[in-house]
Amino acid sequence: MAEYHGEYKVPGGKLVVADIAADGGVITRASINGDFFLEPDDALEDINDALVGLSTDAPHTAISSAVSEAVGPGTVMFGFDPEAVTVAVRRALGHATTWTDHEWEIIPPTPLPIAHQVALDEVLTREVGEGRRNPTLRLWDWDEPSVVIGTFQSYRNEVDPEGVARHGITVVRRVSGGGAMFMEAGNCITYSLYLPTSLVDGLSFADSYPFLDAWVMEALASVGVKAFYKPLNDIATDEGKIGGAAQKRFGHGAMLHHVTMSYDIDADKMTEVLRIGREKISDKGIASAKKRVDPLKRQTGLDRRAIIEAMMSTFARRYNARRSALGDPSLAAARELAAAKFSTEAWLHRVP
Repeated sequence: MAEYHGEYKVPGGKLVVADIAADGGVITRASINGDFFLEPDDALEDINDALVGLSTDAPHTAISSAVSEAVGPGTVMFGFDPEAVTVAVRRALGHATTWTDHEWEIIPPTPLPIAHQVALDEVLTREVGEGRRNPTLRLWDWDEPSVVIGTFQSYRNEVDPEGVARHGITVVRRVSGGGAMFMEAGNCITYSLYLPTSLVDGLSFADSYPFLDAWVMEALASVGVKAFYKPLNDIATDEGKIGGAAQKRFGHGAMLHHVTMSYDIDADKMTEVLRIGREKISDKGIASAKKRVDPLKRQTGLDRRAIIEAMMSTFARRYNARRSALGDPSLAAARELAAAKFSTEAWLHRVP
């Protein structure tokens, strides 16, 4: 008989611990414990009993359903829920992982053409899925004025061709969903996380966003910005939205999570380039487009590079990550993919 231990801290909630014994691929004993609240008390025994007999390979849907059926509608689970129990159990059994189960790397900003930046998101995610790269945080840097549209957005509905031509904008399409990003050099902060999907095993899409960006909230707090998540994928402060996140889950056990936050955007130019620019800035608390969307610059008073350094330092300290560099094979693969896919008219206009 083998024994297993797993823990899960619910974002904004309580700690759930699973101590599991298993034999022959079946759970034979379960003890769910933690600092949560549960009424009535004997519902805890019902939860433990529901786990006994389940396969050690049971998917999270099966575990969550078993717990939900065991507790019934009259049970109050405060600070946790059946999904949280599922994550703890699957972490104990080795199917779900924690941040500390992985060796993390940080790639500091490297100036590259914007088409290479979006290509790298696909290249590096696949490298993680294939086991050729450790999970990685990468900060973007670029020189050309750009717009990056979401994979499901229509080019003609998002971008004004006259504004693009007048301001010399390069437009590319990324692999993830979400909205268009207006990205002149130095006007925003963009990063990508390449990670195994086991890290978010059992989490809903809605919960995975704040879970993967908890370190960012800590980093922003260290430079004086009190940020929080607004469902589904917006990062905001009391003064309004400062950024947004997007994800793409690949079929080989790896996923991409990336975020763009406003540092000092020329809102007037943005409305000339993006057709929905005025609507996009309406939730940023500015009355006129003849201003700048500058939440991070204004709220911190810091240079963009100083904020990026605070982010990398926070991530390194929190997850024991080491700094590394883009290798030549990855850069070559990104150049090839940019030429074959991300710089083509077919990809750019894939949504009419």
